[in-house]
Amino acid sequence: MATTRDAEIRKDVQTYYGQVLKKSADLQTNACVTAARPVPKHIREALQNVNEEVSLRYYGCGLVIPECLENCWILDLGSGSGRDCYALSQLVGEKGHVTGIDMTEGQVEVANKYIEYHMEKYGFQAPNVTFIHGYIEKLGEAGIKNESYDIVISNCVINLVPDKQQVLQEVYRVLKHGGELYFSDVYASLELPEEVRTHKVLRGECLGGALYWKDLAILAQKIGFCPPRLVTANFITVQNKELENMIGDCRFVSATFRLFKLPKTGPTKRCQVIYNGGITGHEKELIFDANFTFKKDETVEVDEETAAILKNSRFAQDFLIRPIGEKLPTCGGYTALEAKDIIKDPFKLAEGSDSAKSRSPPEAASGCATEKCC
Repeated sequence: MATTRDAEIRKDVQTYYGQVLKKSADLQTNACVTAARPVPKHIREALQNVNEEVSLRYYGCGLVIPECLENCWILDLGSGSGRDCYALSQLVGEKGHVTGIDMTEGQVEVANKYIEYHMEKYGFQAPNVTFIHGYIEKLGEAGIKNESYDIVISNCVINLVPDKQQVLQEVYRVLKHGGELYFSDVYASLELPEEVRTHKVLRGECLGGALYWKDLAILAQKIGFCPPRLVTANFITVQNKELENMIGDCRFVSATFRLFKLPKTGPTKRCQVIYNGGITGHEKELIFDANFTFKKDETVEVDEETAAILKNSRFAQDFLIRPIGEKLPTCGGYTALEAKDIIKDPFKLAEGSDSAKSRSPPEAASGCATEKCC
């Protein structure tokens, strides 16, 4: 029975994204165009190089371009028209590779249409991007092998799949040790009632399939990921009165999380770290997530989990990591690990973001709507 219902949901989503939506302006909520952090210059330039038709068919809910990308192999789940893939293919360089997978044939066709256009624009000798028609919960069927990617990204797509645990299990399988899932998606403040979960428009608009935010940590732990690290969060507004009435008291956020797959090693102790400023576009500081910002040459105390991630991921080359108490060569400041609550709740972070925006001048608060970055 569940399989039949899942197939119906999948068909509805394919119809919505393949036939109903022709451009991002057709969306009835801002779930797919919520504001993100200010975008680094090198990423803005990469987005501006993406073909216009590809950008117009983009329906993501956040900017899912992480840091430290040179030579990486990246998989984009639900790559759609290929906007993020083409930006990333430029950022990873000719030695890196980007694969996009999407279940909507029309979107894959748009993406494939412009491979030669982008490779010529970037001056690459051979394509470093591939687009596959397939399902993100069935990566094996699409030919994607174990431990073959450094980074997996997803932009407002996992909510469209009924079996989210299966998606995360597949991501864990294809990630290398030290790799991460860096993804934006929609989360609900409550468990959603059946009439919301099965509503075709709400499903297509990314709200009907939204995960109750606390369930993400439960799924991550069950599969083997480190606890989710919250990066950004913004409230979603609904511009349709009928849909708003159906949702009732439930609130929604678009949030970006990082999930790391680390090798099984012994327990890690708290450490002090110094960022060397070596990541392109983040030379002065690296905003790692909502709780940790690393300024160049400044010593920062980090907890056991953060230390393990920095030691065992692609970020290791950009940090000097030493036990607490050991003297470090630094000309910067020192930030102790404060006894503060780590922000894990995206709704709490979104409330803080809204408060900051209301206190800022309009030009400072506007940020960058992902759709308008292109």
